[in-house]
Amino acid sequence: MLFTAHCANIAPNHRKIISEKGYLANLGCFWHTLIESTLNSSNLFCNDERVLKYYEIKKYLKSLLNSSNLFRVEGEIMNWDEFKLSKRLSFTAEVTETVYGLLAQIDSVKKSWSVVQKFQPATLTRLTHSVIVTSTGASNRIEGNRLSDEEVEKLYRNLRIQKFKTRDEQEVAGYLELLELIFENHDVMPLSESLILDIHGKMLRHSEKDDRHRGGYKFGSNRVEAKDTSGNIVGVIFDPTPPHLLEKEMQELLGWYQWAGEEQYRHPLILLGNFLFEYLAIHPFQDGNGRTSRLLTNMLLLQEGYDFVQTVSHEQLVEANKADYYLALNKSQRSWKTDEENVSDWLLFFLKTLATQADKAFKLITEEEESDLLSENQEAILNWALSQSETRFSRKDVIENLGLAPSTAEKAIKKLILMNKIVRQGEGRATHYRVI
Repeated sequence: MLFTAHCANIAPNHRKIISEKGYLANLGCFWHTLIESTLNSSNLFCNDERVLKYYEIKKYLKSLLNSSNLFRVEGEIMNWDEFKLSKRLSFTAEVTETVYGLLAQIDSVKKSWSVVQKFQPATLTRLTHSVIVTSTGASNRIEGNRLSDEEVEKLYRNLRIQKFKTRDEQEVAGYLELLELIFENHDVMPLSESLILDIHGKMLRHSEKDDRHRGGYKFGSNRVEAKDTSGNIVGVIFDPTPPHLLEKEMQELLGWYQWAGEEQYRHPLILLGNFLFEYLAIHPFQDGNGRTSRLLTNMLLLQEGYDFVQTVSHEQLVEANKADYYLALNKSQRSWKTDEENVSDWLLFFLKTLATQADKAFKLITEEEESDLLSENQEAILNWALSQSETRFSRKDVIENLGLAPSTAEKAIKKLILMNKIVRQGEGRATHYRVI
């Protein structure tokens, strides 16, 4: 319907409308005129000259305004349909076929995940605990951290100490806390610029070397450079967004992602993959961009209902394919900010990783993997052992602390050994067990 409005004394400035998710968007003059005319007059006139009462079109106008593609970012009107992040989501027939095949594979696991209720609560707790540890270790090792999963596990059990001797421990401690927070509270963490800054600040809160820049955007160049054996710069591999354009491009990214989700512009995982690529290309922080991107990946996947990410580590799969990760990212970055952007390589890597993650999660809930699920007594022993400052224990310790009969404790311990959950050490009276 085409409306023509008659009104007077319209304010020259555009009104700011805050969407449900908290992003600011300045409405253009056309919409502003409609609103003002509605407020100043009891009637509006449409092109067939029929009079429509205010209350009859109020609801329609509101929905029209909320679904509008016209937004302002730092004074520039944005039409998201024609924005570069939208235009680059057109793929070849071959890539499209592969993409939607992977999406179907991932979504089939998402739909099947309701049967996860067959797990005992203790099993889910153990799986989530394991993912927090392995994801933290993997994500930080991708960036050069040297802590093993065993060292991360030990640090996680003593996280309340709040004193970490080395830079590696400081970085890992912050990631552990953030990932645990995301797993527990992702449903009340709507994506926003302030949330991203807060995630960065909390992730690095123990890291002394990051005092200057934690929780704030970069203040200098952080381009990726190629150096020779003497340390001399011989070329630039990738040049991210310069600091003076950073806020504008982050607002554009967040505005586009909000619009694309609300409009269901593409499948949610295509939108998420596109968001992550742009985030990594912008490289908003002086340091910590890769780690924050992986924390955001977990949070956004959970918000889209992919709950299986809490039982199989995404970061561990990325670490296992680190070379392919960087290759796919670098290939897609070559066309960034050109007239022919192509994010196919990155998107395919992202979706293949998710498909592998989904497949591993599905195996946890299929009948052929039942042997990997722990009984109540096995769960009790394992969780008790993990809660101790030292994960070494004896059969006598189990009997005394858990109140199990000797034969029951012996049977459960043997099963845990066969399942590679614990390992036996020593002989005779010196026999003890340790959690792997």
